[in-house]
Parts: sequence; C-alpha cells; structure tokens
Amino acid sequence: MEVRGKSSIHQLKLVSERQKAVDILMDSGQFADKVLTGGKVINVITREIYEADIAIAGNYILMVGDCKALIGEKTQVIDMKGKFLSPGFIDSHMHFESAMLTVTEFSRLSIPTGTTCLISDPHEIGNVLGPLGIKAMCDEAALMPHHVHSRVPALCPDSPGLETAGVDIDSRDIPEMLEYPTVSGIGETQGVTAARDVYEHNPGVFRDTIVSTVYAQSCGKKVDGNAAELFGNELAAHILAGGTEISCHETTSKAEAMEKLRYGVYMLMREGSTQRNMSECIRAITEENMDSRRAILATDDMLAEDIAKTGHMNDIIRRTIKAGVDPVEAIQMATINAATWQGFSDIGVLAPGKLADIAVIKGNLEDMEVSEVFLSGQLVAQDRELKIDLPPYTYPDSVKHSVKRDPITPEDLLVACPGKNKAVVRCIGLILDQNLSEAVESEMEVVDGFVQPDLDQDLLPIAVVGRHGQSDIGTSFVKGFGMKHGAIAETVSHDTHNIMVMGTNYEDMALAVNRIIELQGGLVLTKDNKIIGELPLRVAGLITDELSASELTDQMRHLTSLAADKLECKAHAPFMHLAFLSLTTSPKWKITDKGVVDAQNYCILPTIKS
Repeated sequence: MEVRGKSSIHQLKLVSERQKAVDILMDSGQFADKVLTGGKVINVITREIYEADIAIAGNYILMVGDCKALIGEKTQVIDMKGKFLSPGFIDSHMHFESAMLTVTEFSRLSIPTGTTCLISDPHEIGNVLGPLGIKAMCDEAALMPHHVHSRVPALCPDSPGLETAGVDIDSRDIPEMLEYPTVSGIGETQGVTAARDVYEHNPGVFRDTIVSTVYAQSCGKKVDGNAAELFGNELAAHILAGGTEISCHETTSKAEAMEKLRYGVYMLMREGSTQRNMSECIRAITEENMDSRRAILATDDMLAEDIAKTGHMNDIIRRTIKAGVDPVEAIQMATINAATWQGFSDIGVLAPGKLADIAVIKGNLEDMEVSEVFLSGQLVAQDRELKIDLPPYTYPDSVKHSVKRDPITPEDLLVACPGKNKAVVRCIGLILDQNLSEAVESEMEVVDGFVQPDLDQDLLPIAVVGRHGQSDIGTSFVKGFGMKHGAIAETVSHDTHNIMVMGTNYEDMALAVNRIIELQGGLVLTKDNKIIGELPLRVAGLITDELSASELTDQMRHLTSLAADKLECKAHAPFMHLAFLSLTTSPKWKITDKGVVDAQNYCILPTIKS
C-alpha cells in the first residue's frame, strides 16, 4: 500500500517503529534498548500500583510486566526497586509569560520535576504584539525536547471598549494562527466570560467567538473555555460559544465544579502561585463522589521561584493528595485525564506503544519527590538536574520595543474631585490567592481638589498607564497590600499588559513608570524618589531572554524581599497579585487604562461615586 499525504513520512516512520517493536517482542534473538526493573508501576488506567518492569525500544514502551526475556547483552538495565513509575505529568493550561521566562528557561526548571507536556496559552504576548508575538513564542516552543503545545487567542483584547491592547485579534486572524507550529487549538475564550453582559452590551463578541471556534474545531483543534462564576443559561451559552466541548480553569467553588462536571466541561482545577482553587473544586469529588475523569490539574500562572523551590505539577499533585484525594487518582488528574481531554493518544499512560515519558518518584508516593525523568525513553533529568543540553534562546529584535509611551508626571496619576472635602471612592479590593477582586467603596479625604491616599486604611493609589501608543491613564485606589513606602510598577498587567503602578505616593509612582518606559518593559521598585530594584523584561515587556532560569529566580527573590522589607508590602507574591487587578474578565472591580471596570456589568465606572 502506498502511503500518501503530508503526514506520509510520519506514518512510514511509525510503521517501521511498530514493526521493530513487534520483532523485539516476538523474536527471542532481539532485545529492548532499556529495561527499568523492579519498580512500582502506577497504572492510571485501572488505578492500581504493582511491581513490574518497563521495557523500552527507541522512543516507545515495549511492554509493562515481567521483561526479563527482553534483556540482552546490550540492554541497559536500570534498577528501580523501591521507586514508583508514573506517566510524565501534563500541565493542561499555563502561560510562560507569567513566569517571565522563555519557553526554554521555563522548561529547564519544569522538566526535572516530571512535567513532560505543557499546554501553553500565549495570549499575553498576543495582547501586546498580536500574531507577530504569538508566532515568535510558537517558534521557540517547536524547538523543545518535550511536548509543548500552544493555544491561540480568539480575541484581543478580551473586553473591547474596556481596555486597550497593543494589537487587536479576532476571527479573521484565526486561520493563519492555527497554522503556526505547535498550535493545538484556541485558548481561553475570555471574551464571553461575562456571558450575559457581553451579550447585552457587545453581542458581536459572541458571534465572532462562535465563528472562531467552529472553524478551529472543523480543523480538529481544541477550545479552552473561561466560565468564571457562570451557571445555568449563562454557562450553557458559554459552552455553546466554545464549540460544546470545552475546558474551564476558572472554577472557584464547589457549586461551580458540580455544574460544570454535569455539563461535560473538562474542569481544569487551577493551583498556581497566587490563584489556588483546587481545594474548593475537589470537594465535588471528595464530598459528592462525582466522577473524576473530567477533573484535571493545571497551574495557569506559576512564578519561576515557586517551581525552583517546590516543583511544578508534582507539587500540584502533592497538594491534591493532601486535600484528601487518593494518590493514584490525583496522578490521573495530571496524566490520563489530561491526555484524554487533549486528544493525546501516545502519552498519559504507561502501556505498549506509548511514548516512554516516565516520572520516577522516590520515597513516599504522597511526597511526590521526582528522582528521574525519562522523555521518549531518554534519561533527561536526575535529582532535579537536567541531563540534556538545552541552549539558551534569544528572541528577535522585532518583539523587544513594545513600550510606546512618553514619560509621565506625578500629576498625571492624581484622582481629581473638585469642590469637595470628602468623597466616596470606588476602590479595588485585593483578594489573596485569587484573580477575583472586591468592590470597595471608601470615604476618603479631598485636599485642593484631589483625593488623598490613606495608608492608615490601606488605601493606596493605583493606576494603569497606557503603553500601546494611547495616552489613557486609569486611576483609583487599592486595598489589601498593606504597603507603607514607595511604589511598584510593571508591564505585566493582565491581559492587555499596559503599565500597572501602585504606591504610597505619586512621586515614587511616576519615577517607577518612567523607568519602566526607559527599560522597554519590566518590574521597578522605588522608594524616597530612588530606584531600589528593577528587572528588565524586554520581550514584549513580559519575559526576559537575558537571564537563565536560576538567574531570574534569584532576581525575583531579591525583588520580592525588597518589596517586603523596604516597602513593607504585606501581600506575598506582590507582582503577580498586582498584575491581576486589571483582568477585566474576572469579577468584581478591576482597573485598566480606561478606569475602574465593573467586570460583572461590562462597564466603566467613575472613580468618584459621590
């Protein structure tokens, strides 16, 4: 039979590899390349653990069981006695930009923890640079030794009229972007998160999203949803707009989890650095005994220093076990469940013909301490050290000049309220470890026509300064950081990534913003009209290709310590927490370059209520 078509080379290679595997199994004179002996195999198909060998030929598993007959003179025998053998872990939804690292440097941290597959959503860089930025990140992802898949945004910005992106994206861009390397579908459909209000105030977004998702699914691609706090007809409308078979990583309550599972949504239980929802979601399974096949673990947003310190998906599994889930069931949520949702037929289980992606766990299974990692049969990491060469990656100059803004003055950041001594001000309330926020109304002093910061009430000035060529600046106050000195500014500001700045005084805030402009993106801390810390992020103002993973981790630890010690900021992970206060698709009140946003009613609110 003649094999034709664009995948013919892959098909012929697979025929050859499978024939070779059959020959080794059937011919007593042929042997495996490697055999892992005496380990405790975690069978995520049957939810069992039992002692068995794993025989490997080339990239693939030959068999799991008694493999003594497959050991020849040249077979590499690796003793796994006392260790657990698990399929490699899958992170089903994540953003490299949140770690501020290139794909390469993120992988340098992640692979040794047992994560062998990543589903990346590059809509952060897409909001800044459009298809140009997305293509640049996909090009890097295609060079990785493990499985890195990308999802492209259906819409940028997510809330047209409420925020300003660097480049607008809609359904007209989807056909091109779906052809980029590593792209496996459309990313989180945030444009229709606030389903009712979007339908009432901007119904064209629904139509455009449906056009995009129908086209993507006609090409065999997946679609990720974003159904934060949706129930009933609103949830149903969101599911339909996404193409009927979607995931959602924005579930924050047991009630949400139950309804989404009943609707067939693949529930990605988020457990990242500052957004931790797994313990609430998992209650649908531990308390209500709901089927866990569509319950999947994902991180969404991870800081590099957290991965370096506690791990990646192995740590998320560890937390899930501590929440009362059986260890093998927890591992299913990062292996077979994820692979089933993604449509991956060659990973996620340890079985004949599957890729030999294996995470080896030593000690107690509950501790999830990964000692070795095999990728397509090759030992790629041991004792948290990468064993393969992963050259640093440098991005093209075309993605490094994204801050289009003239310097500002302290006066540009003031909240005007002429003719009053006091005012009721709409402020943003930080909620730790969530991307949700509170709607806070506070009575504040007005002096010379401007609202005054109130550090005693923990009401700090906050602003979003446009950096995509627009002059807009949104201003208000934020409660929850407890900061006593200085200012923090950054170009990481979800999802349109204008310049976010918060401080105790306007002079330090303006200084921080202007330094960000000079750097062409990054993080800056100021105090007493001096710059006390900075981190350039020149790739779209979001990531660095100038630092290794370990170097960035050290710098972020230093900046976080400065925020705590010098600025006396009480919130942990202050940069990530601050960055989510402009996320317009997540309730309740947020701030963008347009002003205070009521995310639940799809509108801009005046900062001054009365």
